[in-house]
Amino acid sequence: MSPRSASVNEELRRRSRERLLQAAVELVDEHGFEATTLGAIADRAGSARGLVSYYFPGKRQLVQSAVHRLMHRTLEEGLEREPRTDDGRERLARAIDAILGLTRDRPVLMRQHMAGLLQAEGFVQCPEQRRLSELLGDTVARYGSQHVEADYPMLRALLMGAVFAALVPGVPMPVPVLRAELFERYGLDWELGVPPGSAPETEPQELSRFFATEDRSGSG
Repeated sequence: MSPRSASVNEELRRRSRERLLQAAVELVDEHGFEATTLGAIADRAGSARGLVSYYFPGKRQLVQSAVHRLMHRTLEEGLEREPRTDDGRERLARAIDAILGLTRDRPVLMRQHMAGLLQAEGFVQCPEQRRLSELLGDTVARYGSQHVEADYPMLRALLMGAVFAALVPGVPMPVPVLRAELFERYGLDWELGVPPGSAPETEPQELSRFFATEDRSGSG
């Protein structure tokens, strides 16, 4: 039997890595970060335990890459859904809705992701993170930015801030309120993207009142 070609080996490695990333997402979503072990991830993926260490230096890096993969796939699906469009405002609205939708639907994963980013290593530089960065950067460019290198980090920061605000234990902000604030920031019509079933009860101009109430309740 002739040895496998380099391209075949590369495809096998890609599939093996993908299975580990998918298994990590599933297990952390089901059991949380602390209860998920590398051995359990390898078992779920049908891979040898040693392959986890081959691809990733540790559990935190694996999980962060896994969530970045989920984010960029969700973002890509949202951007390219039918009817497809090149309209920059619609695409930015879809991007915001994709990330906020993940926050609403996968809070355990997104909370762990935010916690991981606050660790010393910060962003894990991996193919999944780079793909997410490329998609968001392209979205900013299509929106009409003349300074993508500055406007992309701002969009990223605003999205991260919205995710954090939606997941703060005890005082989470409603996703529709955060959506309204982001849409107002970028001058987007509410009907763009994938709007919630009804308009938010709290309008963007009422956000300061929301925070003032929370400050008073937390001051004892």
